[in-house]
Amino acid sequence: MTSTNWSIGPERYDTPDATALRVDYYDDVASRYYRRPITADEIDDAILNEGLERLAPPMGEFVVGRVDGKPAACGGVLMLDGERAELTRVFVRHAFRGTGGAGLLMAALETAAAGLGARRMVLNTRLDLVEARALYARCGYREIPAYCEGPYMEIWYGKELPAAGRPPGSARNRAGGGASLA
Repeated sequence: MTSTNWSIGPERYDTPDATALRVDYYDDVASRYYRRPITADEIDDAILNEGLERLAPPMGEFVVGRVDGKPAACGGVLMLDGERAELTRVFVRHAFRGTGGAGLLMAALETAAAGLGARRMVLNTRLDLVEARALYARCGYREIPAYCEGPYMEIWYGKELPAAGRPPGSARNRAGGGASLA
């Protein structure tokens, strides 16, 4: 099923729709990690300790994707320094996967990061999140050296972001790997 009725835009991370999407995100990724259903208390604890207040300009941005007005996807970007933004909490509800929204979500997040001044996007993820890793590869992300440490981090990706005034395909605009992205 392909849908052309996606709309994606900035939204506070704590609206009811954004919060419900983040709960679904945690349920999905934590249940896979622990190989059991995550409890409501575990989700509540994770959400209380997220530090999402930084996902608002000028430090970051949170976006919500909708299909025919129904919340279907979310993601955030967080500025790490003057040139790098980190992609975080990228999630498409299972019922909306395969409808073209993931690519639109990624494009919206990259646009948000560039709007905050980022020249590069980086992210970390787990090896078992194969759908996410395939999405990142489709969107031009390449494996890079670790730029941070912590639990649940097993692989790191990066991508140069297009910027106004930089022609596509220029050396500063090509996706690449290696330490230059980290």
